[in-house]
Amino acid sequence: MFPLFLVHSLHAPVWLFSVVMAVSFGPGALFGLVGGRLGDRIGHKKVAITGNALIPLLSFSGLVMAPMMAAALFCAGWWSRNFRSPPRRAMLTEVTTRENRTKAFGFLHSLDIGGGFLAALGTVLLLTAGFKFSSIFLITLIPLVLSTITLTLVRAGARRQPSADVKSVASAVSHDVNQKLYRRILIATGLYGFSSFSFGFPILTVYQRYHNDTAAIGAYVVFFGISALTGLMIGKIAKREVAFLAWGGYLLGGIGSILMAIIAATGQNAILYFPVVALMGFSLGVIETLEPAIMSLIRTAQNTGGGMGALTATRSIGLFAANAMMGILHHFGHGWLWAYGYVGLLGVAAALILGSGAGLNAMAPPNTIRR
Repeated sequence: MFPLFLVHSLHAPVWLFSVVMAVSFGPGALFGLVGGRLGDRIGHKKVAITGNALIPLLSFSGLVMAPMMAAALFCAGWWSRNFRSPPRRAMLTEVTTRENRTKAFGFLHSLDIGGGFLAALGTVLLLTAGFKFSSIFLITLIPLVLSTITLTLVRAGARRQPSADVKSVASAVSHDVNQKLYRRILIATGLYGFSSFSFGFPILTVYQRYHNDTAAIGAYVVFFGISALTGLMIGKIAKREVAFLAWGGYLLGGIGSILMAIIAATGQNAILYFPVVALMGFSLGVIETLEPAIMSLIRTAQNTGGGMGALTATRSIGLFAANAMMGILHHFGHGWLWAYGYVGLLGVAAALILGSGAGLNAMAPPNTIRR
């Protein structure tokens, strides 16, 4: 709801929303990196709970009528989200086997995005019933508070030394191959981050064609629904994780952005936005599942949080630039063509960088990482 609230209700320009998204993701990179490394030192559960407890600041952003105050609350809540994400991923790594890691992260993504799908669907229904944005923002406090309470009950995330089994596996893995893949993934993730943007931009794009809040948020429902289903399926269909991340994640994401540019520039029927949004949802499901799964398999138990933090930070730095460029190109390019075209080409480049390394030798143990 935030992009519609900021631009439509508070009458702020699109470029201000772009700045808010850039500021959310830019400093958010530091919060993600610190959260992951701090979790490695003092325990991931403590860090995850702290960050999770502050995410409700997002909900309060819809209760103020000053655009800058709404922006400040949104950014603070998003930074808290970034702070808790790497430790939470590290906790999942701790309680799953290597063989089931991809399925586990796919299920985590499905729960995250499935909740977002239900939230978007609920928003459509509440808007149709006549609820105001401020009331809906308040309702989101309920699941956020319950989320933090539930996290306190989890028996994982305490600071601990890696077990003998983990040490023996780590010693069997080729360090050089792992480091090459680690660097390649971070480079590709960063470049993909430069091609990524808040989904608020597609929401605004659809709104400008339909001039209807419900239709705009309906695009979000499609996006989240497809992404959640992808997370559930990815463990079964991704037989070669690195290659699938490159072509099924980064490449399809870039193609989706390019198609958004074409539809916006040619004035095609706005209904075409929805299958493109579905394609982008599939791409996100692949990326959000396979990136942390691969990272968890090439980092040791002692530095998993740091690896997850680096993943979040690298993506966030790119997102900072991408969201800023989306606003700049939309403003000076007089529309969405250059904005979506720019990020689409970078997504394709990220796919080529990671895909070109798909021939690296497989790591031990067998069938854990497949290129």
